[in-house]
Amino acid sequence: MADYVLVRKSRNVASSMVHIFLNLLLGIGAVLITVLSNNPVLGVILVLMSKWRVFAVRARYLWLNIKANLVDIIVGLSVVILAYYAGSNLLLVDFILMAFYSIWLLFIKPQSSERAAMIQSLLAVFMGMCAATIMSANLDAVVITLLAFMIGYAASRHILIQSNDKNFTLTTLVCGLVFSEIAWLCHSWSIIYTFGNTGVRIPQLAIILTIFAFVYNYARQAMIRYQDDFRFKHILGPVIFGVVLIGIIVLFTSNPIFNI
Repeated sequence: MADYVLVRKSRNVASSMVHIFLNLLLGIGAVLITVLSNNPVLGVILVLMSKWRVFAVRARYLWLNIKANLVDIIVGLSVVILAYYAGSNLLLVDFILMAFYSIWLLFIKPQSSERAAMIQSLLAVFMGMCAATIMSANLDAVVITLLAFMIGYAASRHILIQSNDKNFTLTTLVCGLVFSEIAWLCHSWSIIYTFGNTGVRIPQLAIILTIFAFVYNYARQAMIRYQDDFRFKHILGPVIFGVVLIGIIVLFTSNPIFNI
């Protein structure tokens, strides 16, 4: 019996080490292969291959599986796209992306609490909108509008699917529509903050929509939690914080020097 327990523990340790190694390999490899090849296709393939379980199902379950994993897919593809648009030389931003994606795979993605779902969704919004804004800067507005809808829908769904919200489908669609509307309005005046030669570029739109996503989904969760006893005071703090912060960003950090 003691030998069986010892073998079982050894196998668990070994499988855990393999799991960590494979996630680190994906986190670093997705960025590295994109930068060295100067082509996002290989990085995208690597990310999608890591999600093979999503696609290895019957056709009727495929779309459901994709929706359930959209947040993770958005983060992975965004890392690859941001690495590609940073250039073919290894910059500080590439090492930041490697570290972020590795931490995401090892520590953030496996969590399943409501708070973790909120964090996962906000990171997906931020990373997804950073990639979408930079990628579609010189493309038609319809591109970023569609991408913003998908990101907003996926992020809201990821949060509300864990609640008892019977109308979460409508809520997520509304969130996606608001995302696409804001993205469409901001497309002709895209502000991107750059940080020297680090390669780090943060679109203003990504920050605004991340704040909006937090306030929107916090309010919806509060409505579900309090139901008939819901009062505006339950969400007053986050709403004021969001409005003031977005106001400061729009009014004081929209200098045309950042305009792309």
